[in-house]
Amino acid sequence: MKRLLMLEDDPDRIQRFLAIVVKNYPHAELSIHRTAPAFIAAYETLTATPDLICLDHDLFPDSVDDPDPGDGRDVAAFLASQPALAPVLIHSTNARAAESMLFSLRDAGWNVDRIAPLGEDWIEAYWFGVASEMIAGKRPEDESFREE
Repeated sequence: MKRLLMLEDDPDRIQRFLAIVVKNYPHAELSIHRTAPAFIAAYETLTATPDLICLDHDLFPDSVDDPDPGDGRDVAAFLASQPALAPVLIHSTNARAAESMLFSLRDAGWNVDRIAPLGEDWIEAYWFGVASEMIAGKRPEDESFREE
């Protein structure tokens, strides 16, 4: 069974990620967390190593009364303090923050790549292919960011 651990807060993206993963990996476990603290808490209680970790950067509260959701840099800093166990795929429109996450994780020994969420079907047309390659171990650790 494939295990994916994700930081993502956008409901539309979440539904699309779920749909593409279920379609192609029907027995996969996709654990999605909408805040940095929730992701970190889930990571700390993992019972099995994920096959892929997927991170967004910009996170927004659902309402003004919600606590600060943190951001992808919070998660990247946490992961950088942990043993590098799984490949990481960063998907954020915030280029500067995404690069910061990428370099901090690479410096800590993680196999990490980054994609830009461009176009209406980027999850289906681009993210899934890159994610599948990373899960299969076909992406070299030193491959840099690509836009397609």
